[in-house]
Amino acid sequence: MPRPDDSANPAASLVYRFAAWVAFAVMRLQRWRFTVEGGQHLPRVGGAVIVSNHTSFWDFFTTGRLPYIGWGRPVRILAKESLFRVPVFGYFMRKAEHIPVHRGSGTSALASAVQALRDGEFVLVLPEQTISPAFELLPFKRGAARMAGMAGAPLIPAVSWGSHRFHTVGRRPRWAWKLPVTVRYGEPIIVGPDDDHVEVMSELRRRISVLLDEVQRGYPDGTPDGAWWVPARLGGGAPTPEDAQAFLRRLADGWRDPPERRRSA
Repeated sequence: MPRPDDSANPAASLVYRFAAWVAFAVMRLQRWRFTVEGGQHLPRVGGAVIVSNHTSFWDFFTTGRLPYIGWGRPVRILAKESLFRVPVFGYFMRKAEHIPVHRGSGTSALASAVQALRDGEFVLVLPEQTISPAFELLPFKRGAARMAGMAGAPLIPAVSWGSHRFHTVGRRPRWAWKLPVTVRYGEPIIVGPDDDHVEVMSELRRRISVLLDEVQRGYPDGTPDGAWWVPARLGGGAPTPEDAQAFLRRLADGWRDPPERRRSA
């Protein structure tokens, strides 16, 4: 079992260790081939906000794999509250001490995240808040900058690429033998007390965009023309960002407009 490499770091709970074991066992069974770069940018002691792109249901595990397996450091996930109500999965999310974000009110989540950072935890934020069907970055929410500034913790840009070929939005999980997965961490951003959070998140998004483009272009399986998992920008068959945004707007409208109302319209 991984243990913190420094006694000042909080240890993972029993449920966290079990959930991580299951997730990493799935990866090992399929013999995923990981390339992890920039690990030196993650602090070995103390809290940090890891901010990553979101293309897969497995981004949580791929991005948090190095800190946990390498140094025994759990990563607390800031995730939408609805996930905590999913049978079985929600139980593990709660018991692993991840942090729920309630739609329209993130005050309690912000307070919980700041406290976790002050306690020396890693907190993972996916600021797009939903999987991007285009596999490109969506607009970022600015909560990561706020919590980093309040806690005095660094912001660590990160990207994960490849696990969407196993399981992403609109597609069922499919066996992905020897799947290449690349994870890269960038140089930290320090948020000062007087820094503009909008500007900080703009710079953070720019850095993640650069990292993502580099990782995509250097991916071991390349960027095959027309492949569904490759962004349209690189000649792939994924939806364009405009089409993806339209799709997400239709989904959001569906959530706001209940089925009974739609039938009676």
